[in-house]
Amino acid sequence: EIYEEHKQCLKINCKRMLRLIDNILDITKIDVGFTKAKFANCDIVRVIEDITLSVVNYAENKNINIVFDTEIEEHIIKCDSSMIERAMLNLLSNAIKFTERGGDIFVDIKSTMKEVLISVKDTGIGIPKEMKEKIFERFAQVDKSTYRKKEGSGIGLSLVKSLVELQGGSINIDSEINKGSTFTVKLPIARVEESENILPLSAVDA
Repeated sequence: EIYEEHKQCLKINCKRMLRLIDNILDITKIDVGFTKAKFANCDIVRVIEDITLSVVNYAENKNINIVFDTEIEEHIIKCDSSMIERAMLNLLSNAIKFTERGGDIFVDIKSTMKEVLISVKDTGIGIPKEMKEKIFERFAQVDKSTYRKKEGSGIGLSLVKSLVELQGGSINIDSEINKGSTFTVKLPIARVEESENILPLSAVDA
């Protein structure tokens, strides 16, 4: 009876611990140069859509609405889909964590001649101006009472930045207190050449 009463809380906290351990392991591997991007030609639109849909149920538990939109139906680019998924999971988890019940999260994909732009916009509590330059640093946290009850390890956004940069991309933030934040990932448009030692698209799908 006690277990039945608390099992959902146990499940959530176990997942949080696993995610923290995974983040610590990943950031350490990147620091020592062990982690390298495994490039393949992937449909970035499908990768982003799939990972967005995977967190919809989690968001609905907080009565948060997630909207996915894209101006391109398909876009094959050179990327490491597992790294993209990991980065997006961290961004979406953060958006859900810092958005109050009844809020919205918008995931949008656009393309220029040189880059694919992936944005995650929320209607959450926002980030102070003085923290915008520091938010991607290791263990950086917003040190205000409003954020304390929601704070994490301070590793997630640092890991996102590292994963994106390993693929030749960049990430920036636009935020305003009490109005929300928008994280934008920019990935270069390129294709894997046949001469490169890469995974075939079918292997990535599998």
